[in-house]
Amino acid sequence: MENNVITLVGTVETEAEYSHSVLEEEFFSFMLRVPRLSENDDLLPVTVSARQLDTSLIKQGNKIKVKGQLRSYNKYTQTKTRLILTVFAKGIAPALSEDEDNPNEIFINGFICKTPVYRRTPFGREITDLIIAVNRAFNRSDYIPAIAWGKNAVYSESLEVGSNVMLWGRLQSRNYNKRISDEETEVRTAYELSITKIEKLA
Repeated sequence: MENNVITLVGTVETEAEYSHSVLEEEFFSFMLRVPRLSENDDLLPVTVSARQLDTSLIKQGNKIKVKGQLRSYNKYTQTKTRLILTVFAKGIAPALSEDEDNPNEIFINGFICKTPVYRRTPFGREITDLIIAVNRAFNRSDYIPAIAWGKNAVYSESLEVGSNVMLWGRLQSRNYNKRISDEETEVRTAYELSITKIEKLA
């Protein structure tokens, strides 16, 4: 059983642009608009190898189905490091009508790598923030932010660093204001796994 699987169905928001190269293999990225049950949509980043790049399919306005993994990497600047998340596409196809019933599904099997942070919103909702390390080939790991609500939040708060957990849910995008200086803020987007089910293995 794979330890990192995501399936998205949505509308291509931006056409693919060159992102980076690894060992002479080029990668491209684009944004996919994925509907929620509410009126809001999630705008999610997708990365695809040039070997799988079909510009006639990844075209603005097209409805597509993406299968792959949620990956993370560190982006270094002069002053700090930022954790960047992207959906690494292993397969892209035209979306079928039945695909739209479950447009945003993710499963990961990983390890709690930071102490869970429990909090309450101003409206009293219980939330726990988690960071999950998911093993990848070649001794690499992806570090995935996750958020639990309600009963899942209460349960997640008690998990210890190193606990092996399985998570099911969806990938969501969230805008927030980042203070740049005393007088300036910047709107940024965070991506996180919104948990619908969590199980502890060890």
